[in-house]
Amino acid sequence: MGGVERLWAAGRMPSNEGLYRPDDTALELHVPGPGAYHYDAGQPIPWRIGGPMDVTALTEDGGDAAYADFDVALPDGSGRMTGGSSGMGNIGWIARLNGDGSLRWIAPLWSSNPFTDARIEGTTGYFTNDWRNILTLDLTDPALA
Repeated sequence: MGGVERLWAAGRMPSNEGLYRPDDTALELHVPGPGAYHYDAGQPIPWRIGGPMDVTALTEDGGDAAYADFDVALPDGSGRMTGGSSGMGNIGWIARLNGDGSLRWIAPLWSSNPFTDARIEGTTGYFTNDWRNILTLDLTDPALA
């Protein structure tokens, strides 16, 4: 069991923004906000996937708590999307689970605010934070599939 999978099994997640898989591979995520300010309420959340990153040091520190605030089934029956908050008010996360409940990937986001709701329409996921900002993801994107 790798570091990412070990953290997930303990109800925790890596302590850095990124897109992490249970095989201890990861991609950089660039998610500058919005989320923390009233004037940003209701705005789209920008999301850009970057290159590979080393996860070793990021999983050895014990990670951060991952509190689930939603859990929704994918329409095709292939798994679920879950997400929520952590100990700090600005941290949100989303994760994709396989049909058997095992982790496919988790994305801690440090400037997104906690995610409180999700809806899946076809292959698109809409994830809403506590300021009504929406992160829209194409779940067929190879990095997210």
